[in-house]
This record gives sequence, C-alpha cells and structure tokens, in this order.
Amino acid sequence: MKTKGTSWKWAWWLLLADVGLQFYFVQELVAAFAFFAIGFAALALVIVTLHMLQKGWEAAVGRFTNSEGLSGTRLASRKAGAGDALTACEGMLP
Repeated sequence: MKTKGTSWKWAWWLLLADVGLQFYFVQELVAAFAFFAIGFAALALVIVTLHMLQKGWEAAVGRFTNSEGLSGTRLASRKAGAGDALTACEGMLP
C-alpha cells in the first residue's frame, strides 16, 4: 500500500483536524471565528448598502439638476410665453 502522496497527506490533515476539534478550546475558537466572520459580513453589507444608496441619490440629483426642464433658456422661454399669454388675456378684459 502506498503511504506517500497528496491523498494520504490530506487524509492525515483531516484526521489531525478531527482530533483537534474534539478539544473544547478548539471548538470555542472555531465558534468565535464564525461569529466574527458573520459580524464582519453584516458590517460589510451595511457599508455597501449605504454606499449604493448614496451613489443612487447622487445620480438622481445629478439627473434632476442637469435636466432640460431646469435650463435657463427654457425657463426664460416659458416665462416669455406666459407673459405673452397674460398680455393677450389682458387685452380681452374690458
């Protein structure tokens, strides 16, 4: 039987890990690592979510402020048109 090679090496490491997990201290370390990993993943999720919300808000404000409806020339033409309509209505009044 062959006792050298990568498959036997992995078998020995798995056996060693199994024996190590039988100790209470090692189980506590693995549990603490799992809790820290879950906590950091939750924190990363909150940070990424806030970042995406901020970028979405930035894009929405950018679109709103750069829209054609807010340009000065269009607003001026609207005011001029409204003024013309107003003067036309004033001419109809007695």
